[in-house]
Amino acid sequence: MENGLVIPAIVAVTLLTVGIGFWGLRLARTTSDFLVASRAVSPTWNAAAIGGEYLSAASFLGVAGLILKYGVDVLWYPVGFAAGYLALLLFVAAPLRRSGAFTLPDFCELRLGSRRLRILATAFVIFIGWLYLVPQLQGAGLTLATVTGSAYPVGAVLVAVVVTANVALGGMRAITFVQAFQYWLKLTALAVPAIFLALQWQADARPAVTPPDGPTFRTAISVVVEHPATLTFPDGEVRGVRAGETVVFQAGDPVPEVAGVTIDAADWLLPSTAGADDRGLFATYSLILATFLGTMGLPHVLVRFYTNPDGAAARRTTLVVLALVGVFYLLPTIYGVLGRIYTPQLLVTGQTDAVVVLLPEAALGHGTTGRLLAALVAAGAFAAFLSTSSGLLTSVAGVISTDVLGRGSVRGFRLATVIAGVVPAILALNVSGLDVSQVVGLAFAVAASSFCPLLVLGIWWRGLTDLGAAAGVLVGGGAAIAAVLVTVVGPPLHGWPATLVAQPAAWTVPLAFAVTVLVSAASRRRVPADVGATMLRLHAPDTLRL
Repeated sequence: MENGLVIPAIVAVTLLTVGIGFWGLRLARTTSDFLVASRAVSPTWNAAAIGGEYLSAASFLGVAGLILKYGVDVLWYPVGFAAGYLALLLFVAAPLRRSGAFTLPDFCELRLGSRRLRILATAFVIFIGWLYLVPQLQGAGLTLATVTGSAYPVGAVLVAVVVTANVALGGMRAITFVQAFQYWLKLTALAVPAIFLALQWQADARPAVTPPDGPTFRTAISVVVEHPATLTFPDGEVRGVRAGETVVFQAGDPVPEVAGVTIDAADWLLPSTAGADDRGLFATYSLILATFLGTMGLPHVLVRFYTNPDGAAARRTTLVVLALVGVFYLLPTIYGVLGRIYTPQLLVTGQTDAVVVLLPEAALGHGTTGRLLAALVAAGAFAAFLSTSSGLLTSVAGVISTDVLGRGSVRGFRLATVIAGVVPAILALNVSGLDVSQVVGLAFAVAASSFCPLLVLGIWWRGLTDLGAAAGVLVGGGAAIAAVLVTVVGPPLHGWPATLVAQPAAWTVPLAFAVTVLVSAASRRRVPADVGATMLRLHAPDTLRL
């Protein structure tokens, strides 16, 4: 797709990001400014900033692509991503802020007094942060390659450089302003084109999203297949295609069936049956558990609650985030649905993650309106990569500077930022074929299986011990990490093993809770002597100023 407005739009977003970061740099002077913005961020600002960093490549691109590809089965992704803040509000937000910690490892040591547990938590923060960062950089490379024709590494490297510079120079104080701006930009970038797309769908006499015979091509098109695939045509012809091969379709031709893609109208529109062995139902419950509980274990989300003035402000922040995120997630669904009508070729190419950036011109044509809206969407997508990457990099750099380098200073934070940014950039350049939403979903599963049990039990159960917490993180989180590694670099699996590995939260989260409770019960003598004072600090009203 050639659109001369896309590059200026992306450049403008990048320059605005850098400019706001430099403006915020004037306010960033102390280590507290760099780590938690001196705990002086208001609930409204903080909620917008959380929305900016949380709505990542998986939200902006991946959700729409999944809906285009699989239909209503994957609506649990946006529901779970938004509902995760309800669990955060109920169980974690206010007590975590009252703890006075700067980072997750800080909380571990403050609550349980264990240096070894702190080191273990540091390792998991870094792993989750890098696992989440890779798809952001990957999405940037994909988007820039799709809309400008540039090489894949260009977008990934550009985002890595801009984000690393912004975080290193301004820390949390500057990033707060950047992310708040980027939330509203992302919302605008999806909402405005969605209005025009809906009007165009109305003008086209409301073509059916799920015609009885399956989706068809509205215009003649040449499709370049990205990955080897087997195409099954309605007449029964089965044809294998190689990566890079071009397949020509005429207007009105039905979209061929591709392995792993839902073409049939009923299958796309209705929830799939669980099957005789209940694998589908298990995978759905596992996804719900990962997205609902994973949010409270994401380091880049939790670190923002340390920037609120007190626990009450943390609660108000979470309520506003629920509203902001809920409104946003209505929009990718619209893009996924309309993509079935206007960009069915993506079902063949395998580039379903690109539906958001390709849909405006596909539906509205290559005139001024279509090109302007396509440029706006591309700018919003780039803002998604920049804002989420900024939050992730800040959280990872914070623990590297304090726990790995042992330098609680501005200079140490800046060095840690460079280290934290280089590793995922190198990984992103070598894993361009991963499904963005799948990798992010796995990051949620790891977070839900490691930090969620530790936080919930650490905040609400006096009987937690350092040995129990460490065992739960190692067993539950370690099992989820093993599932991630098998999914990303392991051999193809089938049947129940494939389901258990692709969606591990349904067994790794209960495993983590069970191990944590059992080991804590067996080592009850290691309950900290000051647990009563600590629990009072976590749960007493802020007005007591303990």
